[in-house]
Amino acid sequence: MSREGYQVPTGSAVSPFDFGTSQQRQASFSAGGAANPSDNEPLIRYLCGDCGTPNQLKKSQPVQCLDCGCRVLYKERTKR
Repeated sequence: MSREGYQVPTGSAVSPFDFGTSQQRQASFSAGGAANPSDNEPLIRYLCGDCGTPNQLKKSQPVQCLDCGCRVLYKERTKR
């Protein structure tokens, strides 16, 4: 194929690292069925390093703030 005949592919310009908005991730997260063995995983509480928002994530979810997308999360201290 010559350079003149090449057409830039059009479509969604979604980055492979774009996980969607927090509402989309929470909807896809809660849409899983009860037959999934990972449903029994405990939620781990984190604080965002950028905006300070508390997040609850499972181990299988990407480590990313659900609001701002920051990838620096701090684990909350336990209160004994």
